[in-house]
Amino acid sequence: MFNTIKKHLALTALLGSFAVQQLHAQSPASYVNPFIGASTSTADAGVYHGLGKTFPGAATPYGMVQLSPNTITGGDNGSGYSYEHSSIEGFAFTQMSGIGWYGDLGNFLVMPTTGALKTKAGSIAHPEGGYRSMYAKPSEKASAGYYSVQLTDNNIKAEMTAAPHSGMLRFTFPQNKLSRIQIDLARRVGGTSTLQYVRVVNANTIEGWMKCTPDGGGWGNGDGHADYTVYFYAQFSKPLKDYGVWSADIPDDWTRKREEVGSDKYQERMANAAVLKGIKEKQDKHLGFYTNFATNANEQVLMKSGISFVSIAGAKGNLAAEITDWDFDALHQRTVALWNKALAKVAIQGGTLEQKKVFYTALYHTMIDPRIINDVDGHYPGGDGKAHLNAAFKKRTIFSGWDVFRSQMPLQTIINPSLVNDEINSLITLAGEKNKNYLERWELLNAYSGCMFGNPAVSVITDAYAKGIRNYDVNKAYELSIGSVEKFGNGDKGYTPGGNSIALTLEYAYTEWCASQLAGWLKHPQDAAKYASRSKSYKNIWDKDKGWFRPRENDGSWKAWPDSGRLTQWYGTFETNPYQQGWFVPQDVDGMVELMGGKEKVLADLNKLFAKTPENMMWNDYYNHANEPVHHVPFLYNRLGQPWLTQKWTREICRRAYKNSVEGLVGNEDVGQMSAWYVLAASGLHPVTPGDTRQEITSPVFDKVTLKLDPKYAKGQFFSIIAKNNSTKNIYIQSAKLNGKPYSKCWLDFKNIAAGGTLELTMGAEPNKSWGTN
Repeated sequence: MFNTIKKHLALTALLGSFAVQQLHAQSPASYVNPFIGASTSTADAGVYHGLGKTFPGAATPYGMVQLSPNTITGGDNGSGYSYEHSSIEGFAFTQMSGIGWYGDLGNFLVMPTTGALKTKAGSIAHPEGGYRSMYAKPSEKASAGYYSVQLTDNNIKAEMTAAPHSGMLRFTFPQNKLSRIQIDLARRVGGTSTLQYVRVVNANTIEGWMKCTPDGGGWGNGDGHADYTVYFYAQFSKPLKDYGVWSADIPDDWTRKREEVGSDKYQERMANAAVLKGIKEKQDKHLGFYTNFATNANEQVLMKSGISFVSIAGAKGNLAAEITDWDFDALHQRTVALWNKALAKVAIQGGTLEQKKVFYTALYHTMIDPRIINDVDGHYPGGDGKAHLNAAFKKRTIFSGWDVFRSQMPLQTIINPSLVNDEINSLITLAGEKNKNYLERWELLNAYSGCMFGNPAVSVITDAYAKGIRNYDVNKAYELSIGSVEKFGNGDKGYTPGGNSIALTLEYAYTEWCASQLAGWLKHPQDAAKYASRSKSYKNIWDKDKGWFRPRENDGSWKAWPDSGRLTQWYGTFETNPYQQGWFVPQDVDGMVELMGGKEKVLADLNKLFAKTPENMMWNDYYNHANEPVHHVPFLYNRLGQPWLTQKWTREICRRAYKNSVEGLVGNEDVGQMSAWYVLAASGLHPVTPGDTRQEITSPVFDKVTLKLDPKYAKGQFFSIIAKNNSTKNIYIQSAKLNGKPYSKCWLDFKNIAAGGTLELTMGAEPNKSWGTN
């Protein structure tokens, strides 16, 4: 049997690479560069937030599995990888994309090695004594659905590709009498799994699980309350003959969060783990599994595994449904085909090669989360710790609400409305399973993490309902939305006091407006009036003397005004300063402008905000594109009667803040938000107020962008935006036609998009100050 496997692998290795190259040619997936943003470096970012924090490994659109290299376990390295690191500790089956707060996942870490078995990974500073390996940087390749690298310590080539619930690794070994695949079952990006189990099933199969609790760190180093179990069912192309486990003795009284796991004493325990040869079943607190074998020069050894968050049976079923053979290249081609189908929902014409790479990589990054968490048979882990089955929707997880309500979810309402339905259904059922009367604001694997603030799920529901996306329990969604704004809102006081008073008050006012919209549509007039009134509470933190928003204390007094005034980071805000956060009144732009002293004063202040922004748009005190609260600000010019400045600045942001490089994102990717902003703005559309169907028109980067609509939700098939005479100089809209008829507004209603058709823009080098101002 295994000789047949060897011959098959050799043949597919010869033929497969050519076939994959042909499949890639001129396809959307061929433009994807997963290295964009793949750095956590604070030195390059100039701020503790780091850069994009994406991962370069293999994934499928919204898939459960992300097979990716991991270079680091500790610190604020949420993706587990940073491009500048010179060694790799292994390849994990689960990753998060673009997040801080120490991260999570990074489970089931697989590493090919030779020679003596080493049971600790080693660190970046001190890789010696560990199974970590240096690698040849020029050998590192990443594309949609594929990653490969040459590990130089033992001269092993590692390749990986993925299916939605499973993945496959292909290792090319040198000639060696003692080659190996080893799996660290305890490993986790932000700490460690706290309990593991492994069992040898037969001559080429193992199964087991890794339990990850807050005691083992992870999301927020435990403060995010992530509590999940990863189940696996893994098979090897070489039979298990010389195998075993290692088990480190971790005392019961040791804490197991990230600082402890990275400590010298913990590392010493891992290095001196007991090696138990030939053992077929083991459960303990820090386990690994290994299989030894001899290899010939350039011999390929493969491993594949299904993953589940429900059960071992689920992991086995996932693998059986998706990967039935050892044909790595065929699986890779299927994965590329999945990406081409997903990315084809937006077609572009024109632009440079670099711009196409930036665009399709951005679109790719919007298709990592919210990922599926149900098995192929529909079972998913519920918030009550039990397995549930619901065939009506796909259960999704990793809802980075505070980030994604602004651009990511509005983008999906156009190109993936069923995903929006899935996400809302997932949040509704989660609340029921947890017996909560409010919606999660940042959900990870059923955890009510409490990360960030506001009520972003209320925004997502309101925006979806406004656009006719309603395949969920609408009454329950409304009930939970009201529960959310009551639990987290400005309430009768009319503002939220304390250290984040400005940020909280403004964001709560917006989602109270969302609640009032829902109430009006669903015929609850008293609620509609109540929350419409509360949506004006932003006015209650306006200080006329200072001429800006100012945090209040609980007794109503103002918090002391700092020397640097509204440029003071964290003064009443969260990750921002008041100058940046203060523009967040999307539900009442006219009221905000009146409060700020009128249109001319506001325009002058906005012009100053952009004029003082650094050329590279890295983290700064002015227009800080690296952080979400300002993402709607360039589109305010449309509301202020100067749409040519929206056109100017969105083109500038697209040019300066997005590049085809590792440093190509100026801040954390934030689970699709940073990239979704680019996809929308580069296409020529973006909302100011999710929940309002008005979509602002701006200057497209490309000559033509075609959005593929879902016939289950839209009357039309496609909506195209054409930019005639478009160039790097011709960035200003001179005139417009909608479906062949002159169009003079600087915005579209969502129904215009859903109906299908064409918006044709004629571009020029100078602003046409008479277009779009009515």
